[in-house]
Amino acid sequence: MNSRSVHFARKLGLFFVAVALAALLGLALRTVRAAAPPAGPSGYHLVKTIKVGGDGFWDYLSFDSPTRRLFISRGTKVMVLDVDSEKIAGEIPDTPGVHGIALAPDRGNGFTSNGQAGTISIFDLKSLQVIGHAQAEMNPDCIIYDPATKRVFAMNGRSGTATVVDAVSAIVIGTIQIGGKLEFAAADGAGHVYVNIENKNEEVEIDAKSLTVMAHWPLDPCQGPSGLAIDVAHRRLFVGCGNKVMAVVDADSGKVITTLPIAAGVDADGFDPGTGFAFASCGSGTLSIVHEDSPDKFSSVEDVPTQQGARTMAVDPKTHEVYLVTGQFGPRPAPTPENPRPFPTLVPDSFVVLVFAR
Repeated sequence: MNSRSVHFARKLGLFFVAVALAALLGLALRTVRAAAPPAGPSGYHLVKTIKVGGDGFWDYLSFDSPTRRLFISRGTKVMVLDVDSEKIAGEIPDTPGVHGIALAPDRGNGFTSNGQAGTISIFDLKSLQVIGHAQAEMNPDCIIYDPATKRVFAMNGRSGTATVVDAVSAIVIGTIQIGGKLEFAAADGAGHVYVNIENKNEEVEIDAKSLTVMAHWPLDPCQGPSGLAIDVAHRRLFVGCGNKVMAVVDADSGKVITTLPIAAGVDADGFDPGTGFAFASCGSGTLSIVHEDSPDKFSSVEDVPTQQGARTMAVDPKTHEVYLVTGQFGPRPAPTPENPRPFPTLVPDSFVVLVFAR
């Protein structure tokens, strides 16, 4: 074999080796890809688990998009997590039985509803330092900020009232008599506040300026309404119901447009105007997702597995990320006359933030 033939044979041999290696590499890549389950119709899947730890159960979450901070109620304090560094940025202390956190970025303040103390803590959003308190009534639960009136509404779960605080002066300016067990609330930014009445299966519309109840709307067939979110642009309310449906309600007429199936144990609802997705976070370990196809047409998209106990959430409309929190649970204590339905114990240092994205 002459030198030209030898050179050609070597090149041909190298070519076949390269083809074989490419085939093996392609098989390996296909194997790796097959090992990760594909995202479902919405594209949402778990992208990050942030270990936070600490003691205390949790309730509402609030997310501040400009600072990328997640505010987490933890029994007697609020933990503030920087979701990018995955570090605790600070805490808001002395919030006994804290339920919710309302953020007023245009005022530079935040507000917490302290259920056991019956108070509202007022803190500086930048420094996280408490700068004042306001008196609420029995068990202030949900708390929201209405940017149209610059007012904060604390829904007193046991009193059936709403305590209203002026966000500028931090002074209580009124109490609204509503009736029933008040749950999640939402503001439309145009001077209306909506709140679920869990034990009456109602939606209540409040005039945020005059501090009067405008309407009580029945939510049938929704039972035990808890979570509430709003599509401001299309005037649609998304109500998470205890009988495993999400009710879509016209925010002007109170008409129930439709209901869609969700998983068991819903607590919070969320809506992302950028994608048209509405979410229901369910304690059974599921994030139920609905899509707003048009203002009058809605479709069930999927149930995304999360983790047992992940029942509250916050949505970042900028990144479209969804944040949920939960922990590992130990045995449930024996019931007592004072506490007939005790929570299970929380395994120490097991508390985590779950980040879902598309």
